[in-house]
Amino acid sequence: MDLFCNGSSRSSNVNAQIVGRTSTRRLMPTLVLCLFVLFILSGCAENPVTGKQELSLIPESMEIEMGEENYLPARQMQGGDYVVHPEVVQYVRGVGQRLAAVSDRKLPYEFTVVNDSEVNAWMMPGGKMAVTRGLLEKLDSEAELAAVIGHEITHAAAKHTVRQIQEGLLLEGASIAAAWMIDANTDKDWLKGVGMIGVQVAGALLSAKFGRDDEREADHFGMVYMSRAGYDPKAAISVQEMLLKEVGNHNYLITKLLSDHPLSEERIAAAKAFVPELPPGGEIGEKRYHQRMAPLLRDRPAYSFYEKARRAINKGDYHQAKAFLRKALGIQPKEALFHLLMGDVLEHQYQDHAALEEYRQAADLNPNYYQSHLRVGLLLDSMGRTRGARIALENSIKLLKTATALRHLGQYALRDGNYAQAKAYLKQAAESDTNEGKAAFAELLRIDLPSNAGAYLDASLALNDSSQVLFVIKNNTPFPIGNVVVEVSDNTGSRRMSLSGVIQPNSETSFNMIAHATQQEVDNSSIRIISARLDGM
Repeated sequence: MDLFCNGSSRSSNVNAQIVGRTSTRRLMPTLVLCLFVLFILSGCAENPVTGKQELSLIPESMEIEMGEENYLPARQMQGGDYVVHPEVVQYVRGVGQRLAAVSDRKLPYEFTVVNDSEVNAWMMPGGKMAVTRGLLEKLDSEAELAAVIGHEITHAAAKHTVRQIQEGLLLEGASIAAAWMIDANTDKDWLKGVGMIGVQVAGALLSAKFGRDDEREADHFGMVYMSRAGYDPKAAISVQEMLLKEVGNHNYLITKLLSDHPLSEERIAAAKAFVPELPPGGEIGEKRYHQRMAPLLRDRPAYSFYEKARRAINKGDYHQAKAFLRKALGIQPKEALFHLLMGDVLEHQYQDHAALEEYRQAADLNPNYYQSHLRVGLLLDSMGRTRGARIALENSIKLLKTATALRHLGQYALRDGNYAQAKAYLKQAAESDTNEGKAAFAELLRIDLPSNAGAYLDASLALNDSSQVLFVIKNNTPFPIGNVVVEVSDNTGSRRMSLSGVIQPNSETSFNMIAHATQQEVDNSSIRIISARLDGM
């Protein structure tokens, strides 16, 4: 029987049982979940720090790769690398490597300083660590710096972040495993999948909140590593006491650190009780720390003015913000962040050319910070200078992919008639759950639905209670879609049909084809999406 004879379509709300062919894409989550369960049953290993037997789902190579892929994005999100005084960064790295050398797990440890006034430190999986400029300003000795680094090294060595990820896999294994399979045809497919997820979760890794047991282990073994490296472990106590004091002073700059690493009197008491079990003595390095940190500490008033300027902008007082920034630049003219914020103030005051100079100076001072290139690109775009804008925006996404830059680059490619490149840019931008990301997704659909609608819509055949054939179309996008064209194939051949009506966002609509059929005839038939358009386009 011809399933689409008498085939004038109409939307139907009749409940239908899907009996058409199931696509390979629909089977993938089930297959992947089965593989995932087998993977879970296979993994158990000894923790290199605690010696305990633990579930081990993520191989070390994947852990290291995850950290490497997220290290740069994470730093970009926190002001970029601190570059004004490279000797300060080298000093921190030296202390870090001294502790890494005595840790219980050998990883490709890296240490750097990020240009953030917040008091914080964090460690990526695989041993990639950063300490903020704001925390360095608060510490009082090399041993205190060693206490912070030793604590973070333990989080990596004892696989605390990996443990959290594994718990997520156990809770949401099917969805994550299915996501891994999206890029199944790419080179190094399992690694590509992790990379795709990893870039998106850089912020989540930064916000990892460790439990009490993890924090106690990090305190304990961090002090062990301090002692092994020749530092006085009592500095771990003075750091925690300093931070608790800052809490009492309502220092908003330590909010993030305490959110990720909650302090308590219990932790301080445990640290004090553990000190007698360690070898006595060790270096404090107070004088050495202040000597090596002197350049950074001399600039502290400049960053104070910078923070005041930011608060003034939040209040809409651009005149006051400019005054604060002039003071900051008078103390440290080589700080890119100061020039960036001055550019923002000038742009708000419609001084575009002066703002552009500030943005370009920021890019020259710290070429490895995405914000400078992004600001240059967006301002040049608004001035109609698209050639320069494109170069700047391309430079920005090499450091951090933002929906704003990707969307603009997609629009440029579209104007050039390069639809493949435009779709690639817009697809990446659409992954962002922001207004820019949503706008990019709409633009992607406008150019992609006419030829690739099957990537966004699912189609199946069904029978209603009266044995009438239904075309069931599922819209997997957040936008209404119409002008759907399908191709139905059965034993008599194939035929394309246009379906009238609109399929609402993230919903399923049944189209009653009037024709009657048996279940066997439906089973022997198939349907696929040919094209569609955004509603109203």
